[in-house]
Amino acid sequence: MGNQTVQTEEKVWSPEACKAAAEELRNSHPSDILAWAVQQFGPSDLTLACSFGYEDVALVDMLVKLNPDVDIFYLDTGLLFRETYETRDRLAERYQKDFIRVATDLTLEQQAREWGDQLWARDPNQCCYLRKVAPLEKQLNSYRAWITGIRREQSPTRANAEVVEWDTKFQLVKINPLAFWTSEQVWSYIKENEVPYNPLHDRHYPSLGCEPCTRPVKPGEDPRAGRWAGFMKTECGLHK
Repeated sequence: MGNQTVQTEEKVWSPEACKAAAEELRNSHPSDILAWAVQQFGPSDLTLACSFGYEDVALVDMLVKLNPDVDIFYLDTGLLFRETYETRDRLAERYQKDFIRVATDLTLEQQAREWGDQLWARDPNQCCYLRKVAPLEKQLNSYRAWITGIRREQSPTRANAEVVEWDTKFQLVKINPLAFWTSEQVWSYIKENEVPYNPLHDRHYPSLGCEPCTRPVKPGEDPRAGRWAGFMKTECGLHK
């Protein structure tokens, strides 16, 4: 794939090309940004990463309506909430879509033997790398662009997100259609389109991750304050 560019049939993508696309698409509706992505990369070179949080289920609805053949995958750490798996199943039934399960070959039992029990409680960075980042890196090798649900409003670490970026970590194009949308806009879309969503959101979980590392958020707290509480950590390492 090269160090700084990815070749499509019609266009060479680079950080500069991504910046130009972002400027052109910044004020577009997320559905239009997704339509642009499908046109640029085609369904075989494009994928959506889905955590089954509310941003991602909105994107699932938009994307399936545009092109149901685009791959949608999720990272299964083996530690997700029961409600997350149930949301996956409801979406699969609603859209007649199979979600690709991406997971490490390292079982929780093997991880405990090698790294000690409950690694997430002692070294969440290492746990996230083993169970999320490494499997994601392998998965993204099959594509030239990926779609995420990150928004500028979510956290300071995402405040500069653009709708199209060059992903220096994974060396491909990264598309964030909701970058400039507010939480209220996403929820309005979900309600207007009757999109199935994770019931944990109704119990004060604005950001969903693994069950041991996620707690409800109190009024006035940062939306991602419930992730890795007690650690100086707000990102799992997927987004840099």
